[in-house]
Amino acid sequence: MDSILECRNLTKYYPGCLALNSINLSIPKGQIVGLLGPNGSGKTTLIKLINGLLVPTSGELLVNGLKPGVESKKIISYLPERTYLNDWMNVQNMIDYFGDFYENFNKAKAYDMLQRLHINPNNRLKTMSKGTKEKVQLILVMSREAELYVLDEPIGGVDPAARDYILETIIGNYSENASLIISTHLIEDVEKILDGVVFINMGNIVLTSTVDDIREKENKSVDALFREVFKC
Repeated sequence: MDSILECRNLTKYYPGCLALNSINLSIPKGQIVGLLGPNGSGKTTLIKLINGLLVPTSGELLVNGLKPGVESKKIISYLPERTYLNDWMNVQNMIDYFGDFYENFNKAKAYDMLQRLHINPNNRLKTMSKGTKEKVQLILVMSREAELYVLDEPIGGVDPAARDYILETIIGNYSENASLIISTHLIEDVEKILDGVVFINMGNIVLTSTVDDIREKENKSVDALFREVFKC
């Protein structure tokens, strides 16, 4: 099976801190994979390396055979943990901006998701709740026809009642040939949409597995295994 992401002896040092310790990792194409670990485990560092926001200290990272850069960013759609959109803009402005910036942005898909989530495209971001802002940002990310979606805590600020719909939005708006990496602490909520998981701790890969293998071999849910491995 072809891989969308390859990490080979990937290492990242910060001053006084080893964030990633020579990790080797392969993420298959066409799968939804959970990147799971406690705070400070290296998840966000890895995500930033994937998106070319950081440079490795050593080792190699390839996205569909490309080193992170201009070409790889054309095929990656990234949802950061924090909202980066301008408060003064309304949603329609944002859709037009993304449409101008990304060739693979699908405006029709964006407006359809807005309607389904009952968000008025004429509303400005500064008038919205934190959860609604996160929904808008997710809609913008999922409206790109990308090859790899990287979502950092996509449901962290969303109320429990809306989480299932947000997950359905994620599933329903990416190509079956695309890949999706989700970093989250809400494992029980996202487990049902995952094909595989990567457990990471203190900059080391602790476990990679399919969800089916965990259920069959360990006779546990991903959430239960995570709690056992990390004693939480």
